Amino acid sequence: MNATLAEVTHHFAAVNGTRLHYVSAGSTGSPIVLVHGWPETWWAFHKLIPILARSHRVFALDLRGFGASEPARIGDGSSIIAEDLHAMTGHLGVGPVHLLAQDFSGPAAFRLAATHSRDLLSLIAVETGLPGFGLEVLANPLIAWYFGTLAKEGAAERLLKGRETVLLKEFIFTPPAVGSGVIGDIDVAEFVRGYARPGGWNGAQAIYASNLRESEDYRQLVAAHPLSMPVLAIDQDGSNFTAASFAAAAPGRLTARTIPGTGHYIAMEAPEALAATILQFTGPTG
Repeated sequence: MNATLAEVTHHFAAVNGTRLHYVSAGSTGSPIVLVHGWPETWWAFHKLIPILARSHRVFALDLRGFGASEPARIGDGSSIIAEDLHAMTGHLGVGPVHLLAQDFSGPAAFRLAATHSRDLLSLIAVETGLPGFGLEVLANPLIAWYFGTLAKEGAAERLLKGRETVLLKEFIFTPPAVGSGVIGDIDVAEFVRGYARPGGWNGAQAIYASNLRESEDYRQLVAAHPLSMPVLAIDQDGSNFTAASFAAAAPGRLTARTIPGTGHYIAMEAPEALAATILQFTGPTG
């Protein structure tokens, strides 16, 4: 049984040559679209969605290659994901949205904001960075040992398939990346299930590989398309990684916040505090 919430309804959208799964909640207020990182699915926001849905229409999707969305293809990268997001905003038919992207979805969200600015009311970047502006430091195996493994074509399928539960429980969702006991067996099972499919690791491989090879591309995008919409950068306690990475991309438009007492997975660790920060930025319904 796939994890779900009483507050959400499940949908599928045929967009940009793939089939994406998403959930929706709420009936009033401006729309907020939530985009997960690795190794997550829409379920990363299951504590946040009911809070935001009190005053906003909320949508959370599984990126291509994750959860219940179709597997990705080798070579799909941030430009493809950005076009998926562009197509999804059209499919939802709710007008421009507040887009929240965390972890490795941040670069694709920036690409969307830079190339399809009319899609967005604002961009909210959570615990993420941009290639060419600090993200590449994560390729250091002493910082994120799995980055290079996931980026190498075929490596995750050969080395990690069938071992996902151990990987997440014993090596990823552990302090200091996340508070002890915050992410349980139900959460891990929901994140793991998409990897069992043929090509189940292609999504992670494609995005990590593109984030490693596109530094110059992002430098050019930032220079040519500084963001015009308000941008909120949210970091874990004691960090300014996201804010520093997005500062050049949003000159004069950046608001930076940290969430006390959190690690990397803020939406699951401190949903009330994260929601309060988001709503202060967007306005209670705006």
